[in-house]
Amino acid sequence: MDRTVSIVMPAFRAQDGIVGAARSVLGQTHADFELVIVSDDGVDYEAVLGARGIADERIRHVSSGNVGSGASRARNFGLAAMTGRYGAVLDADDRMKPEKLAMGVAALEAHAIVTTALDVVDAEGRHLRFVGAGPDRALRPGTHKFTSLSMDSMVLWDREATDARYDPEMPNLNDLDFLLRLYRAAPASYHLGTPLHEYVKLPVSLSNGPGVEARMIAAKTTLRRRLAEGYYGLPAEDVEGLDRFLAISLEAEKRFAAALAERPGLLFEDHLEPMLAASSPA
Repeated sequence: MDRTVSIVMPAFRAQDGIVGAARSVLGQTHADFELVIVSDDGVDYEAVLGARGIADERIRHVSSGNVGSGASRARNFGLAAMTGRYGAVLDADDRMKPEKLAMGVAALEAHAIVTTALDVVDAEGRHLRFVGAGPDRALRPGTHKFTSLSMDSMVLWDREATDARYDPEMPNLNDLDFLLRLYRAAPASYHLGTPLHEYVKLPVSLSNGPGVEARMIAAKTTLRRRLAEGYYGLPAEDVEGLDRFLAISLEAEKRFAAALAERPGLLFEDHLEPMLAASSPA
């Protein structure tokens, strides 16, 4: 059986982080993978990595043909180039723990979608907190975000069971929208409670930095509207659970600036989690 994992990595002004990201893939204990690096800025990332002694036949370098077309369009370009049965995504400033693919592939033998807990770190690699750590468990779409309350780019999926593309029109939360599209053909996912994905919190990024509050509010409002319209084709109980999460998260967005002023350095996850705990479905 094909156990190849195709990993898509969009790259835009990624010279600083991509070396660590690529090394984390090459250090996987599951060696059957291809890493598809999509240059979205005209940079020759094969040369960038080669200058640091990183070259491997499992790394494929492609170009979006654009400069700054956006992470979703770049990811879609990479998704179209995938050849393996299993899919995964890794941003060029994040990293995988050595066992992520091995544990993910083992879980994919029985589940169409697998997510993992996160190790949230700062730009220097210092641990900040875990998200979603705990026992392994099956999660429905309506309960997933109450466990995995941060970003969702740590997903792996069986492309023969379900597949999707990213929505370039989403201002933020592209990864959650993508996951909801995967759920259209799979009623549940399996969550690995071991932190297997390093999520790097950068001072300025798509999910962190100037203007992020307005983009997040717009994205969460769009997702709520889509859920109400039946856009993802999910059962009513899952729509209700997701809408409850998004409603709480929207309220957290509105309160975050004041909370951050009181506690400089506060992570949004630490701000949101107590609010979610009071309304957890399980």
